[in-house]
Amino acid sequence: MAKSDSSIPETLAKTPLFHLAVAQKARITAFAGWEMPVQYGGIGQEHEAVRTSAGMFDISHMGKFVLKGKELRESLQRLVPSDLMGLQQGAAQYTVLLNPQAGIIDDIIVYYQGEDGGEEVVTIIVNAATCDRDKSWLLANLPSTISFQDLTPDRVLIALQGPKSVTYLQPLVREDLSGVKFFGHLQGTIFNKPAFIARTGYTGEDGFEIMVDPDVGVELWRSLFSAGVTPCGLGARDTLRLEAALALYGQDIDETTTPLEAGLGWLVHLDRKGDFIGRSVLEEQKATGVKRRLVGIQMEGRYIARHGYPVLSNGEVVGEVTSGTLSPSLGIAIALAYLPTSLSNIGQPLQVQIRGKSYPAFVVKKPFYRRKQ
Repeated sequence: MAKSDSSIPETLAKTPLFHLAVAQKARITAFAGWEMPVQYGGIGQEHEAVRTSAGMFDISHMGKFVLKGKELRESLQRLVPSDLMGLQQGAAQYTVLLNPQAGIIDDIIVYYQGEDGGEEVVTIIVNAATCDRDKSWLLANLPSTISFQDLTPDRVLIALQGPKSVTYLQPLVREDLSGVKFFGHLQGTIFNKPAFIARTGYTGEDGFEIMVDPDVGVELWRSLFSAGVTPCGLGARDTLRLEAALALYGQDIDETTTPLEAGLGWLVHLDRKGDFIGRSVLEEQKATGVKRRLVGIQMEGRYIARHGYPVLSNGEVVGEVTSGTLSPSLGIAIALAYLPTSLSNIGQPLQVQIRGKSYPAFVVKKPFYRRKQ
């Protein structure tokens, strides 16, 4: 629930674009220690803009780390279940940091930028709520020879998302963006200033995430707005990512969930790499099977299953909703929940308890929404 300005503590941080959100009359909320826009013109309108044209999000609150050192990828290999050695310059890997129990410390994106003077360079983007913890974990588990630069307070990060995002961004970028594939990135130039441009995002659509200096970020936001791009807040970001069944850290995944339980088995590369933190737990889960899975649920009717609502089978509680909303694109109520593996098959009938009353639901295939190619 969004909060008014008067209820937000003065200790919350503001991004370099915060004044633009205020000027555009955004509704502000407290999120992960930051004052962030939850919506501008309305969540439905912003959601539709991203699905049909282009919308932009201020995600400058997210953690931005640049690491440099010899054999850097090899050092990072021990902290994630994904094989990073196959990353080519200009490519990226979505992955997770794991604790010894294979619980997810955070989900991150690792961008490999190649070598500079014989040393490998990597940019890592992490969640705002876990930024400090991630930084401490990385510093504690990487060799002291690796240099670590935290750019979180010094850079703007804008997510430009939607099928027309390249149409809006290309006129502002010197380099040709047509060759940047999904999960590719480059060091580009915007307004004659350096820009880190990645073809990644959190909406289920094509799009870019652009990291620049604050003055460039302000000019970029204003230019995109003038060109017709819709400003979007956290509300639309949540409905978009849920339709695409993209996990939200702290709700759908956390230190008590493993990537195999969370449906992220595709980033666990047991056969392609050596030891890493949490490997033994994942090996055991792979061999014996997980006892629970994160599944997609559709409600029968428009009753909305919210975070924390109990999920029942034959009247008995078998799990709880981690995320839920009324899908703007599909017009149906959707949710994610952890269920026993025996109840995770497509079509499995369930009930969700909403304010003390049970409503019918069933397991469906993820994601709920796929963009048109």
